[in-house]
Amino acid sequence: MVEIIKYSETNKDELIERSISFVDVSADVTAIIDEVKREGDAALYRFCRLYDKAELSSLEVSDEEIDAAIKSVSPELLAVINEAAENICKFHEKQRRVGFMIAENDGIVTGQRIIPLDRVGLYVPGGTAAYPSTVLMDAIPAKIAGVSELIMTTPPRPDGTVTPAVLAAAKIAGVDRIFKIGGAQAIAALAYGTESVPHVDKIVGPGNAYVAEAKRQVSAFTSIDIIAGPSEIVIVADMSCSPAFAAADLLSQAEHDKNAAAILITDSEELAAAVKVELERQLALLPRADIARESLLANGKIIITENISEAIELANSIAPEHLELCVESPFNWLPKVKNAGSVFLGMYCPEAVGDYFAGANHTLPTSGTARFSSPLSVDDFVKKSQYTYYSREALLASANKIALFAEAEGLTAHAKSVRIRFCQNDVAPETKK
Repeated sequence: MVEIIKYSETNKDELIERSISFVDVSADVTAIIDEVKREGDAALYRFCRLYDKAELSSLEVSDEEIDAAIKSVSPELLAVINEAAENICKFHEKQRRVGFMIAENDGIVTGQRIIPLDRVGLYVPGGTAAYPSTVLMDAIPAKIAGVSELIMTTPPRPDGTVTPAVLAAAKIAGVDRIFKIGGAQAIAALAYGTESVPHVDKIVGPGNAYVAEAKRQVSAFTSIDIIAGPSEIVIVADMSCSPAFAAADLLSQAEHDKNAAAILITDSEELAAAVKVELERQLALLPRADIARESLLANGKIIITENISEAIELANSIAPEHLELCVESPFNWLPKVKNAGSVFLGMYCPEAVGDYFAGANHTLPTSGTARFSSPLSVDDFVKKSQYTYYSREALLASANKIALFAEAEGLTAHAKSVRIRFCQNDVAPETKK
C-alpha cells in the first residue's frame, strides 16, 4: 500500500512532490458570487435550499437558538471546549503586539500604531461534519487582537439548525453574530455584504474547494487568511518511536481526504517495515478506511534516510503543515527545523493535541507554503499604521538632503514641497548664495 523508499539526492524532487487531484470550480464559484452580489439575501436563501436542503425563515441564528444549543451539549464536552478555549487564550495572549515611538532627536517623532480590524468574518465548515475547534482557533485570536465584531457563517443542517457544539464554541469564543450560510455563497456574502449579512474586512477559516476558490476570487476586495490545501503530516522518527504510534498519526491525516499527505521519514529500516505492517492493521479498523487508503496510495510515503539530520533536511524541503519529531531528545533537533507550520515534539504529542487542545493554532500553511507563511495568529487580525512628526527646525536641518534625494529621482515637486516651507524662491535658507 505504502512504498518504502530509500532517499537520495536523485529522487528528492519526486519525494517532495504532492499529488493533488481536483476539479476546477472557478466558473461555478464566479456565478455564485455574482448572484449573491446581484440578489443579496434572496440568493442566499435559494442556495441554502439547493445545497443544504434547508428551508430557512431567517439567515441569522437567534439568541434563543444559541441558548438552547448550549443546554443540549453534554457537560463533559462543554467543559472540554472551555478548557481548550483557555489554553488557546493563554497561547495567543503572548502574541499581543504594541506600537512604538522614537523621539531620539529634537523635533522629530516617528512611530507605529497597532490597530485591530473592525469586522472579521469566520467561515466554519458544517453540514455533515462539525468543527467547534475551528471556531475557537479562529475567533479567540481575533478577540485578543481587539476586533470589534466577529461575524460567523456556517452551513445549516437539513432541519435548519446548526450543530450545537459549534454554537457553544462560538458563544465561548465571543462571536458576535452567526449566519446559517455555507459554501462560496457565504464567502461572497461576507466579502460584499447583503441585506442581512454585513461585509467584513477579512475572512478566515477553512473550507472545501468552493470555499477556497471563493476566497481567492474575493481576495482583491477583502483580505483573507490563506487558501488552504489538503491536510498533511510528516513524521521524523528514530528507532525509539513506536510503530503503532507512527502509523496512528499518519492515519490521523490520511482520513481527512483523498488528497491528504502522510509521510514517515526515518533512519531505521526496521521501523519503516514495522510501520508499514501497522498501517495495514490499523487501517482495517477505521470507519473512514476507504478515504485513508486512497490518500495513502496517492500521497503516503515511508522514506529511509542515512540519519535524522538528513531526515530533517528532507522535511524542511517538504515544508509540511504538521511535523512530528518522534525522536529521542526532540528539543535538541528543534533548532534545525526551518519549514513547518506546527511542530509536535516527542512520543506523546500526536498532531491531534494541536488540533483541539494544546493552545497553539491549528490553522496552518499547507502545500509547502510553510516556507514563507505562518500559522494563524493575533497578527492576522491587526493592521499597522505609522506616523511622523517634524518641527520647523528639524525639517530645516534636513530640507536640502530630502530635496536632493527627490531630485535624484526626477521628482521635483517632492523637492519643492520641502523647500517652499522656508522661502518663496523654493530654496532653503542655508543654500542661498
